[in-house]
Amino acid sequence: MGVSHKGAISLGLLYIPVGLYTTTRNNDVRFNQLCKDTKERVRYKKVCPSCNKEVKSDEIIKGYEYEKDKYVIMTEDELEKIKTKKDKTIHVIQFVNLSEIDQIYYERNYYVIPDTGAEKAFELLRSAMLSEQKVALAKTVIGTKQNLIVLYPREEGIIAKTLFFHDEIVPIPKQIPKVELQDAEITMAKTLVNSMTGPFEPAAYKDDYQERLRDAIIQKIRGEDIVAVDTSAPSNVIDLMEALQKTLDMSKNKNKSGIA
Repeated sequence: MGVSHKGAISLGLLYIPVGLYTTTRNNDVRFNQLCKDTKERVRYKKVCPSCNKEVKSDEIIKGYEYEKDKYVIMTEDELEKIKTKKDKTIHVIQFVNLSEIDQIYYERNYYVIPDTGAEKAFELLRSAMLSEQKVALAKTVIGTKQNLIVLYPREEGIIAKTLFFHDEIVPIPKQIPKVELQDAEITMAKTLVNSMTGPFEPAAYKDDYQERLRDAIIQKIRGEDIVAVDTSAPSNVIDLMEALQKTLDMSKNKNKSGIA
């Protein structure tokens, strides 16, 4: 696994060289786009309209359009020059309680791995945060984007969670009207929630759709027809209590039979 970003956690005089590594991978089935008539793969080329030639990656530079069809060119050296020392490190701003950060701000996760020789300082920071149940709020520049980061301590290391900035969060598109709930409805809903509560076991879950998709592709390769799965839509139950009771009964039956 290649490193996504090289930097250092900076906290006062404490300097911990680290690398950020992605925590996930994409296992989805990927499709290519084909021409409907020839079934050949559609190719995308980067072409300069004036030169009328394909432009290679090493021939492409960065330009900002400040007026229609007018660009100011920014070289990689110039972009590096405007980075401060803090931009080049994962600069810790403050420590906060994890519960204070709304989940809507989280973007993606990285494993934080200390460089050789920085393990003790890394462990000291991880241990202190975990003991005090705190996370570190930090900033760093990755590429041409400044990132707000939470350093989250775990038993086996630290996870860097990138956050959206407040001005990147769009407001809720429509306000949800307030409704009154009956005590019996709340009690029934709580019973349903409790009946379906269990320990979180990540390995117990898998992408069922991707499995069906791969099976369907194999069927097509063999020249077999794709058989439709159950496509029946749930009935529109108007009585809320009836819907809750039926769902609760279904949950109980699943638990008895041991069906996941």
